[in-house]
Amino acid sequence: MRFPKLNLAIAVSLIASGTAAAGQEAAPNSSTLPSGTAAQTLDDLIPQSAEDDAESWAADGSVTDRPPEQPERQDGEDAEGQGEKIGADMPEPAPLDVETALGQIGDAELVPLDPDPDRPSFADIAAPDLVELPELAEYPLTETLILAFPAEQEAFPERADFISRFRALSSITALDSDAETVPQLAARARADAELLAQMLRTYGYYSGDVVRQLSGGRRGFGDQLRPETPDAAAQEPKVRFDIIPGSRFRFGTVDLGKLGMLAGADGNDLRSAFGIAPGDPLYADRIITGQTELRLALGESGYPFAKLGEPALLIDHAREEGDLTLIAEPGGKYQFARVVSSDPEFLSDRHLQRIARFDPGDTYRTSLQSDLRRAILATGLVSSVAITPRETAPPIDGQPGEVSLDVALERAPLRTISGAVGYGTEDGFKLEAGWEHRNLFPPEGALRLRGIVGTREQLASVTYRRNNFRTRDQVLTVDAYGSDIETEAVDARTIALRGSFERISNLLFQKPLSWQVGAEVLYSDERNRIIGGIERPRQTYMIAGLFGSATIDSSDDLLDPTSGYRLTGFLAPEVSRSLGTESFYLRAQADASYYHDAGRAVIAGRLRAATIQGADVSAVAPSRRLYAGGGGSVRGYGFQGIGPRNDLGEATGGASLVEVALEARIQTGLLDGAVELVPFIDAGTVSLGSTPDFRFIQFGAGVGVRYKTSFGPIRVDVGVPLNPGQFDAPVVVYVSLGQAF
Repeated sequence: MRFPKLNLAIAVSLIASGTAAAGQEAAPNSSTLPSGTAAQTLDDLIPQSAEDDAESWAADGSVTDRPPEQPERQDGEDAEGQGEKIGADMPEPAPLDVETALGQIGDAELVPLDPDPDRPSFADIAAPDLVELPELAEYPLTETLILAFPAEQEAFPERADFISRFRALSSITALDSDAETVPQLAARARADAELLAQMLRTYGYYSGDVVRQLSGGRRGFGDQLRPETPDAAAQEPKVRFDIIPGSRFRFGTVDLGKLGMLAGADGNDLRSAFGIAPGDPLYADRIITGQTELRLALGESGYPFAKLGEPALLIDHAREEGDLTLIAEPGGKYQFARVVSSDPEFLSDRHLQRIARFDPGDTYRTSLQSDLRRAILATGLVSSVAITPRETAPPIDGQPGEVSLDVALERAPLRTISGAVGYGTEDGFKLEAGWEHRNLFPPEGALRLRGIVGTREQLASVTYRRNNFRTRDQVLTVDAYGSDIETEAVDARTIALRGSFERISNLLFQKPLSWQVGAEVLYSDERNRIIGGIERPRQTYMIAGLFGSATIDSSDDLLDPTSGYRLTGFLAPEVSRSLGTESFYLRAQADASYYHDAGRAVIAGRLRAATIQGADVSAVAPSRRLYAGGGGSVRGYGFQGIGPRNDLGEATGGASLVEVALEARIQTGLLDGAVELVPFIDAGTVSLGSTPDFRFIQFGAGVGVRYKTSFGPIRVDVGVPLNPGQFDAPVVVYVSLGQAF
């Protein structure tokens, strides 16, 4: 750094000399300088370290390079230290002439500074742009927390989602607003300011700003007390965040690695599944969502060995864009080959292939592999399953390769002993016990023994059941049982053999069409229940019949539907022999239900119609006749409590039936939305003839509660009969799993 040259002798003579007359020019080598001392310039007094780095030298305050100081003179000594005294009679110095001094300084040689290449000149520094802040609108979140956004919705259209997310993450919202929490509030305000800035970047506003304002409180946010104010509201501590989003950045280049070079329909579909293109608004959540969707699409398109790297986003503030890199390596495309079991004696390869919902040669899909694992677990025969795809043939010349699925199984305990004790208003006391071996006849051939002892029911049964018979979700069942049952309408002792073959719909795989066919033969000794005290003889029936049903299901859930419909039809031609007389008749029934999502409530309705054609009702065994009433029929009445009665008030059953039900499943928001309130009204009629005559219609109404669980809703309904009969209870309670219909 260069300094202007100035003859120091001039300055010294102006200040120290007292002999120069006013207006008289002082000589450069004035007698005021010590004898033999040459005049020094300002350059001579500047240390070398200051010339090398003037700023560091000035900041350091170092004096190590200063010229050596002259020894301190004793009073009365001259500059040469000769001891010449300055007498008291020495004349007074003449007054300093300022004009003369300024003139002498003006005659000094001034050297201009060279420009510093590392420092811009003031002329080159642009004036800062002054940005006018937008008008803000306040959104109070709590008594102590306020967010302010631009009043125009277009300036920050994501504010609703932004506020919802911030409310869940904010550390201030969990803090009570009282004077003792003011220091904590200040600390949490700093943390929330950082959170808001990070959230702005998440939404693509990388040039946004968050202004934190702290106010209120009897004690300030620092250590100083604020003056008391009579306004209690003003004394409450408050935090306000002014959120200035600025411009929203957009995606620049999108690099997906080798996926970008994948041609054909697969390449287009996979890039479309990622869902991010250059020019789209930048939103960090979309990157995570796109990565998940791309991984899913790769697995569903035949790429079991695909690999995805971690996403990287490079922000360019000049372009207001973010360049996204997500390296994807699809690997090869494959088809299913075969399923290989690790325990073929327990569950064979062939049986596992039956369970699978794919055939060899189908394009590999991760969802089908996962479905196979869930289906194996659903058998109840294994405690754990691990499925690993293994390449058996590589892709060649654009043709897919082949992968086999290696299934590693771990056997679960196969025997189960169960028991239950209960009481119901309809069943009375009941003690139930059972034993089951779920794979006594591999694969999936189960044997079950069951017994019931109760006040109204005794039963012993042996059941053989083979799940996934010949294909997925087909069940073969043979059941032999003996029972003695007393219901509201029937007292029957029965021995029966029943067999069925069905395709079932279950929670794992809800099907649009399910069906059942079967046959049964039974011997029954029965009569209608006696309540009038007059004994009547029992009557025996030999019955043989076929039966079949089919269900069309478009509902969205098996146990808790909210939309769609269900249609079920049932037919059972039977032959009955009693007292030497044979009767042929057809039992038929149709059920329809409909579900409509109305926002905070689901409106559900049900209609049932049934008939017995071909025989008089008196020729049909009491246990095969039609009755109404109960939790799955007309609520407010007991099981089989609705129907024709004789003069003693004993239920006799009928040959035709009609039921209707309507309910509203209203969300309450309690327990995170798990509780529903369900008002309902039901109606039903049973007629003696095969065609309904609607002479007697029973109505029931009430209210229920549903508690939703992972395995379906738990139902509790309380119903009352609106036009009760002589034998109807005033209130009936029903408890079960799943909705009423």
